[in-house]
Amino acid sequence: MTHNTRPGRPAAQAGHAVVVGGGLAGVTTALALADAGVRVTLLESRPRLGGLAFSFQRGALTVDNGQHVYLRCCTAYRWFLERIEGAALAPLQDRLDVPVLDLARPEGRRLGRLRRDALPVPLHLGRSLASYPHLSLADRARVGRAALALKGLDLADPALDTQDFGSWLAAHGQSARAVEALWDLVGVATLNAVASDASLALAAMVFKTGLLSDPGAADIGWARVPLGDLHDRLARKALDSAGVRTELRARVTALSANADGQWTVQVPGETLEADAVVLAVPQREAHDLLPAGALDAPERLLEIGTAPILNVHVVYDRKVLGRPFFAALGSPVQWVFDRTDASGLREGQYLALSQSVAQDEIDEPVAVLRERYLPELERLLPLARGADVRDFFVTRERTATFAPTPGVGRLRPRARTKASGLYLAGAWTATGWPATMESAVRSGVSAADAVLGALGRPRPHALFEFEEAA
Repeated sequence: MTHNTRPGRPAAQAGHAVVVGGGLAGVTTALALADAGVRVTLLESRPRLGGLAFSFQRGALTVDNGQHVYLRCCTAYRWFLERIEGAALAPLQDRLDVPVLDLARPEGRRLGRLRRDALPVPLHLGRSLASYPHLSLADRARVGRAALALKGLDLADPALDTQDFGSWLAAHGQSARAVEALWDLVGVATLNAVASDASLALAAMVFKTGLLSDPGAADIGWARVPLGDLHDRLARKALDSAGVRTELRARVTALSANADGQWTVQVPGETLEADAVVLAVPQREAHDLLPAGALDAPERLLEIGTAPILNVHVVYDRKVLGRPFFAALGSPVQWVFDRTDASGLREGQYLALSQSVAQDEIDEPVAVLRERYLPELERLLPLARGADVRDFFVTRERTATFAPTPGVGRLRPRARTKASGLYLAGAWTATGWPATMESAVRSGVSAADAVLGALGRPRPHALFEFEEAA
């Protein structure tokens, strides 16, 4: 276990909470509790914070394990960035603008754009859809009608979670082309599932919140620095300043309730006593740590499926892409981001391809992926045809997200368990959001709120400002 020196415990602190897991959910929980005057110990089994949104070194390159983005409507993650003093390092677009290249179209007519105007919803996307070249005139009209029907859905209706988004789209006149060129273009990236495999409840939440709630809701933000700078370095600095004791390489081996209402948490070399414990770990790990009786049906956690994301990394000897990112149609390539500056590359260009719904590719050898993706990049980017590839590698997240399948809503638990003093956090819990950084932060806030209620501590107003902004 690594020990760090922490500021002394403020006199106003009351109660001790142990947070297990140092991803975004766990860090959020720890910060929220510390800000409310609770003494907090954060335990993370890895040698770093950040969970699945992290960086590593590859020679001189600083590499993110995968490209992560957020939207202006992600008010909880935006609060998190502000709280760790990292908002300026992950700015938002001034206005939604997504270049979409379609290889199936003739050269010179391949580029379309999804962008918004400064008009009220739904007119903010009207001009963009009217001129979107990747849909027929009839498809564009039907998309507008489906969007209005989507806007009318009640997200609180549990029946939505029993249906799949693809069937709903087909019932509302959406062609296979419209699904590919618009609905899945957005949905695959946000849900990590194609429409036919996605819960209507989660898909409706994504599209209603992102595209149909506020004109700027879908403006895209991403880190201009390595993710580790945000989710590890700045997060750790914020935890230190808040008085949180952070222990890395500290794997919890046992968790038990005491007769006096306290909890005992075992890590190698130490036994911790706590008034509250928050399990901010993946669902299978949470299942294994839960004491008997903590959930009515703990086996449901094991029924929450997972979905992989494959990330393809290519370093060229020269610049081949002139924009920050683009999405692709008519190609195995999905989204491509320029990571040159963020990685510290001094010459050439470094592109990262984010490939969601990667079940068929996640275990394929690097050589096979290289043979598939380098020719595709040459088809998409003419300047790549004469460039030398200086490095090609992949990162694989086999359990990147929970699978947003129909019926998953009934499997996702809330923050409170039936065991007094024991709480759950994680993007997979019942936040109403798919498996995103936003969902992770929201789950941490929910868990902290539950702990504060049990300990009789007031909610810090600043912590919940994002709820008012949502």
